[in-house]
Amino acid sequence: MNVKTIVDSPVGQLTLVGEDGELTGLYMENQRHRPAEETFGLVDAAPFGAVIEQLTAYFAGELDRFDLPLALSGTPFQRTVWAALREIPYGETISYGELAQQIGRPSASRAVGLANGKNPVGIIVPCHRVVGSGGDLTGYGGGLERKQYLLDFERAGAKGEVGLQLAW
Repeated sequence: MNVKTIVDSPVGQLTLVGEDGELTGLYMENQRHRPAEETFGLVDAAPFGAVIEQLTAYFAGELDRFDLPLALSGTPFQRTVWAALREIPYGETISYGELAQQIGRPSASRAVGLANGKNPVGIIVPCHRVVGSGGDLTGYGGGLERKQYLLDFERAGAKGEVGLQLAW
């Protein structure tokens, strides 16, 4: 049975969705491709202790890689893309074309972009780290402002800078 909770973050409220102790979704307010609220299940924060702890550490600049049990529902291609996203280092970016190359599908940059956009667990599966071929920001389900915030936040953290106080 699905359960959900809502947590505050510097990028706004995040709805966490889980089933059987695994995270199945992390959705931002007004996120594109956000499932209908009624599919999220009952409110129960108890199963999300580790998720909340790691998100808190991430936004405090103390965590650069999430280690959580995920149950991501998607096609085999989407799951391949999402797995590759988890390998992009904190504070760095990669283009859609480079990601397509990495997964062995060099002509599939558009398909990589579509899979990226359907990522059900943003931030934790860092789809925000994928940019256009010229380094330009392109689509992000949570909005380009949030994408820019996350990239700036991570770059500051990767450089050891403290005190990045942007808030949504």
